[in-house]
Amino acid sequence: MAPAPRSPYQFIERASPFRPHDADALTVHALTPDEFQSASLAPEVKAFASAAGFTADAGSLLLLPGQEGALAGALFGLGKEPTDQPFLAGKLARLLPAGTWTISASALAPERLALGFGLGSYSFDSYRTAKPSEVFLSVPQDLDGAKLDRTLAAVFLARDLVNTPTNDMGPETLERVFFSLASHYGAEASSIVGEDLLAENFPLIHTVGRASAEAPRLLEMRFGRKGARKVTLVGKGVCFDTGGLDIKPPASMLLMKKDMGGAANVLALALMIMDAGLDIDLRVLVPAVENSISANAFRPGDIYRSRKGLSVQIDNTDAEGRLILADALAYADEEAPDLMVDMATLTGAARVALGPDLPPFFTDDEALAASLSAASLAEDDPIWRLPLYKGYEKDVRAKVADLTNAPAGGMAGAITAALFLKRFVEHSRSWVHFDVFAWVPAEKPHAPAGGEAQAIRALYRHIASLC
Repeated sequence: MAPAPRSPYQFIERASPFRPHDADALTVHALTPDEFQSASLAPEVKAFASAAGFTADAGSLLLLPGQEGALAGALFGLGKEPTDQPFLAGKLARLLPAGTWTISASALAPERLALGFGLGSYSFDSYRTAKPSEVFLSVPQDLDGAKLDRTLAAVFLARDLVNTPTNDMGPETLERVFFSLASHYGAEASSIVGEDLLAENFPLIHTVGRASAEAPRLLEMRFGRKGARKVTLVGKGVCFDTGGLDIKPPASMLLMKKDMGGAANVLALALMIMDAGLDIDLRVLVPAVENSISANAFRPGDIYRSRKGLSVQIDNTDAEGRLILADALAYADEEAPDLMVDMATLTGAARVALGPDLPPFFTDDEALAASLSAASLAEDDPIWRLPLYKGYEKDVRAKVADLTNAPAGGMAGAITAALFLKRFVEHSRSWVHFDVFAWVPAEKPHAPAGGEAQAIRALYRHIASLC
C-alpha cells in the first residue's frame, strides 16, 4: 500500500483552516447563558458585554476591545442547549475578523468545536473574484489533527464536486478527478467508455448516457490489501439530468448539477479511507453519465436487458439513476464483497419523507443498521433507516419485462427505488443503500447553501470499526 500524503489538502488544493497551537492566538469564550452569568470573566469585560446586550444566545458574537483599539478576544453564545447545534462554531469562521483564534468552551467537546469551525470555513469561490478573509483556528495539541484534516478535506471535496456546474463537471471531468484521486493515494484506476460499455456488458449505463456529447463511462478504483475485508463503494454519477425525453420543467433542472452527489460522496468517503490507510480491500465504482436528449436518447416504453440479465421496462426516462446503478451494483456484486455501499441522489420521495437534512438508508442487515445508527449518533451525522418492505416488491414488476424503472402511482418512491436496486445485489454479505440529497437549501452554521457531504462520517466510523 502506498504511503498516504502528509495532508489530504494537497489533493483538494485548499488551505487548512487549522493552525498548530499558537500561544498568541486570540481567545473566543464560547458560553451558554448560564455560563456567561457565572463565568470568571474580568469585571470590565462582563460590564462591556452586558452594556452591549450580549446574553449568549445561540450564534451571537461580541468582539472585545483591547488596548489602543486592538482586539482582545471575543464572546460567542452557545445558547441554552448547545448539544442541539454541535457545529454552531462554524459561524465563527465567517463572523470573526482575519487572524488566528482559539476557542475556550466547556459545554461542547473540543473536537466538535474544531470540526464545526472547519466545516463553517468552507466557501465555493472558483467563480468569484472576491475572496473571504483568512480566519484560522489554533487547534489544541491533544486533538487528532490528522483526523480533522481528512474529514474536512473529504467534505470539501464533496461540496466542490457538487457545486461545480456541469459545463465544468461533466463525465469527462469527473473521470479526471477520479483518476487524480486514485493517483494521489497510489490506487489503481480504470474506465470503460462509450461503445466499450456494450462490449463489456454494461447496457444500462450506455443506454442512459448515449445521448450526451460526452460519452458515458464506468470508473473503477482499487486500493488496499488483498485478503483484507472487501468494501465496495458505488456512487451515482449523473452529471446532469434533463429528465431525458420525459424532460423536467425548467425549475426542476436548476439543481440537476448535483445529480452526481452520490459519486461525490463516495469519492469523499474513499479519500477518508485511503488517507487513513484503513486495512481493507477497497473498490470504488462510479457510473458517470449525462442524461441528455438527442436523436438516440432512450424512450419511454423501451425495454433493455441489464448486466445481470434482468430486463427493465423504461416507464420514465427521468428515473435513470437506478438504471446506471443496476449495472454497477451487479458488477460489484460479482466479487461478493463483505460490505457494499451505494450512495445516490435518487428520489424526491426521500426528501418528502425526511427532508433535505436526514438521508434515509436501506438494508436487510440488522447488525449493519445498528452499527450505522450508533455511528450516526457518535458523529452527529444524521441518517435514518427506512424499510425494504417486501409488500411493495410487486410494484417494481413490469407487465412485459422483469422490472419497471418507474412504478405507477408514485407511492413509497424511495422504498420502491431501493427494492429495484436490491434485485441486483445477490452475493454481497452486506449491502446498504443511501438516498442522499447532497445539498443544503439554506445556510447553516457549519455549511453554506450548496453542495453537501452526507452520511460519510458515519460510514467512515463504521468501516474503520471493521479493521
